[in-house]
Amino acid sequence: MKARRLGLVVLVFCCVAWVSAFAGDEITVKGLVTERTADNLTLRTSDGSTTAVLLTDYTKVQVPKGLGLRKRKASWAEIIPGLRVEVKGMNNPEGKLEAKQITFKKTDLETASMIQAGLNPTEQKVSANQQAIAANVTKIDENEAAVNQRFKELTDFDVKKSLVVNFAVGSSKLSAKDKASLSALAASTKDLQGYLIQVQGYADSSGNPAFNQTLSRDRAEAVIDYLMQEGNITPRHIMAPGAMGVSSPTASNETAAGRAENRRVEVKLLMNKGLQNRS
Repeated sequence: MKARRLGLVVLVFCCVAWVSAFAGDEITVKGLVTERTADNLTLRTSDGSTTAVLLTDYTKVQVPKGLGLRKRKASWAEIIPGLRVEVKGMNNPEGKLEAKQITFKKTDLETASMIQAGLNPTEQKVSANQQAIAANVTKIDENEAAVNQRFKELTDFDVKKSLVVNFAVGSSKLSAKDKASLSALAASTKDLQGYLIQVQGYADSSGNPAFNQTLSRDRAEAVIDYLMQEGNITPRHIMAPGAMGVSSPTASNETAAGRAENRRVEVKLLMNKGLQNRS
């Protein structure tokens, strides 16, 4: 009886050792996102090297909550170029890092989003914190060149399709016409591989800055929700800076017609040039 138990223990130990040997050790990589497609992203680490990361439907995206001991689920749309992330995963049989978990800080997302919106990270705090901004001027100037260079180095994408969704004053509701346009765009992705859909929400200059920022986010999220729920676009195919506020107006905010044009969401279907050249 003892011999049988001993044999069972040895067998279990051997199985665990075999699984561990083939599963590999967990790898943690921290860096800046410089390129992203639906299936891959590239990180630039602090030593200047790059790491290719494989994304799957099982990859978890999360943000620390509270003191950082807990984490909340985040959107795939928030993985944008310029974002600092921590990736945990294992090398797959092909030797590529397959991400199990991607974590980033909310403050880093805000910085990356405002850079894409063409805003200085402190611009929106001017009225509330003049002294803090003055203290940060030197630091901002020192980082400006590095930030600009960071985005110049991003991989180029071709815009295969684009559309603009307009909204009524103070509204984030989609019209029947715009829903049809979004459905057509979603249908066009059926045979595409590695595409991304970029969604950017805007507001006109009416109202206060905080309201406009929230409204532009609500508009972007309305489009994203429709693409995912009605267009069957999976979250990892969507890249959205989201709330762009009143930045980059397409027309003058001095006229009613101009403000109507600025109340919009811009949707772009992007294809990585490298992927297109290989196809």
